[in-house]
Amino acid sequence: MEIQTGSMPRETLKETSLQPKVAIVLLAAGMATRMGPNGGHKLLAAFDGMPLVRRSALIAMGSDAASVTVVVGHRQDDIRKVLVDLPVTIIANPAYPSGMASSLTTGFAAAAADDTEGVLVMLADMPGVTTDDLNRMITAFRDANGASIVRAVSQGKRGNPVILPRSLNDAVLRLEGDVGARHLIETSSLAVTDVEIGDAATIDVDTPEAIIAAGGTPAGTA
Repeated sequence: MEIQTGSMPRETLKETSLQPKVAIVLLAAGMATRMGPNGGHKLLAAFDGMPLVRRSALIAMGSDAASVTVVVGHRQDDIRKVLVDLPVTIIANPAYPSGMASSLTTGFAAAAADDTEGVLVMLADMPGVTTDDLNRMITAFRDANGASIVRAVSQGKRGNPVILPRSLNDAVLRLEGDVGARHLIETSSLAVTDVEIGDAATIDVDTPEAIIAAGGTPAGTA
């Protein structure tokens, strides 16, 4: 099965949408505790014949983003192996056991340094998200001149990914514990633009059953 990367060639998007720039941060550091003792690592589950984290990275790379940064932590050596030939920046988060906030701050700090106006935060365990979804979100961010938070929704229900403007940099870097972008969206005074992407916005694969239901094959025993 071919990975869906959208209907418009990346080169065309690059030529027609120069500003503001968006960097993608792919969060792949979690401990996958809900997989159980024999469930393997969810990001190494096979989707379309490849590990899910590699598939997610390829979808991100195919978008109109200026760069892709992958934040790793739990079993990072295994994650790095399946990404080794891809032109992405891989950053380790040594504090990953403390929760999502540490991975978000690690990736956001690196992406913001790339002189981009927005950071698209993408979870590596959401197999339904496509390159076309990402590009529509980036377009919405540009249409708002980089001044709005952009959030993926499913029939109005809040989901992921999200794009955070650079103006939230300090707020992101202050996050602690197991909180993510949702907390910032709820407390920020910035406008929020919702982009409907269907069920993909709310489907992640935290259990072996969820992986199978989404069309994947769980990895072997850790």
